[in-house]
Amino acid sequence: MTTTPFDTAILALKNMGFFKFLLPFMLSAAIFYGLLRKTQLFGPPEKNTAVNATVALCASFFVWSMPIILGIDIETQLSAFFVQGMTVTLVSMIGLIVSGMFLPPDLPKVISEKLKSGTAISIIIIGGLILGVILLISSGLFKVFAPSGFTFKLQDETISTIGVVILLLGTIGIIVWSTK
Repeated sequence: MTTTPFDTAILALKNMGFFKFLLPFMLSAAIFYGLLRKTQLFGPPEKNTAVNATVALCASFFVWSMPIILGIDIETQLSAFFVQGMTVTLVSMIGLIVSGMFLPPDLPKVISEKLKSGTAISIIIIGGLILGVILLISSGLFKVFAPSGFTFKLQDETISTIGVVILLLGTIGIIVWSTK
C-alpha cells in the first residue's frame, strides 16, 4: 500500500495530538464563546469580548484536560461521532434535494409556514435529540460520559433496528399529523 503526502501529514498531526486535543479544544472553545456571546451572561458582547474569550478558553481547557488526566482516549470516538453525524447530514441533504424535484418551487416558504406551529418544532427537536443519542451511543462516545462501573452493551444491529423503528414511527406520526 502506497502512502500519499496526505496520509503522512495526517499521521504526523495525529502523533502530535492534533486530533486528540487541539481540534476538540478549539471546537469546544468556539462553542463556549458563541454561547457566552449569545446569552450575554457578562453583558453586551461588544464590551466583554476579553471576558467571554477568557472564560471560553478556561472552560475548554477544563473540559479537554479530563480525558488526558483520566487516561481516556477520546480521539476514535470523536472521529466516529463526527463522521456519522456528517453522514446523517449528507443523507438529509440528498433527501431534501430529491424531494425538491417533486415539491412546489417555493419550498422554503412552505416549510416556514408549516414550522410556525409549536408541534412541528417539537417534532424536529425531539427527533434531533433522539438522533443525537443514537449517534452518541453508536460512536462509542457514550462510554466516555458513563461512570466506570456502568455497562451498556448494544450491538450494531440493535442500534440500527432502534433507529429504523424510530424513523418508521416518526414517519407514521408525521403522516397521521399532516392528515388531520
